[in-house]
Amino acid sequence: MSRALHDVATGTLFGVALNYQGLLNQRLAEFEQAPYQKPPVKPVLFIKTPNTRNRHAAPVVYPQGVERLQPGPALGVVIGKRASRVSVEQALEHVAGYTIVNEFSLPEDSYYRPAVKAKCRDGFCVLGPELVPTAQVADPHQLAIELFVNGELRQHNSTANLVRNIPQLIAEISEFMTLHAGDVLITGTPEGRVDVLPGDQVEVRISGLGRLANPIVAEQEQR
Repeated sequence: MSRALHDVATGTLFGVALNYQGLLNQRLAEFEQAPYQKPPVKPVLFIKTPNTRNRHAAPVVYPQGVERLQPGPALGVVIGKRASRVSVEQALEHVAGYTIVNEFSLPEDSYYRPAVKAKCRDGFCVLGPELVPTAQVADPHQLAIELFVNGELRQHNSTANLVRNIPQLIAEISEFMTLHAGDVLITGTPEGRVDVLPGDQVEVRISGLGRLANPIVAEQEQR
């Protein structure tokens, strides 16, 4: 039975950059240049701070003074019990369930160093609308992810295209950092991010997990 997400997913929000194969392939030439010389060999992580938390149907604010805002459809993995140095084989035992995430961001110059200013604006991480337990998701690596803007399909991908699957992520992250019940892993956003504007209605659908929809509203001038 599905549960109210915001009663469960109360911990840290961990994002994973460059975790779709198509997106990684698009950046390979860039990664071969200085100073990096090669693609990342470990997950590229960032944190969505508590002020970014947002809910289904709540507005997402288009900040003043920015040129572009981009939604990021993603599968969210909610940790169900403490995970420290867990193996790939045992990793899914630490998962409570799955949810939809829309990880909003301003366009960035560097995937290696995701910018706090781009990632951590108020309301830039929408989660929900509910937690779907692991028992109800036959294979989290075969889920279709779709992004609609004003009812038009703008992105389509599948969790089959993750660079690192969920057990790999949990194992690699818990190798150096304990994950706690209520933490959420945002498993990555696919290539082809699109721009949205005030007045747009943005919706993410993931097969078996439902739909997550939010209006984009303009930030009011401070008086």
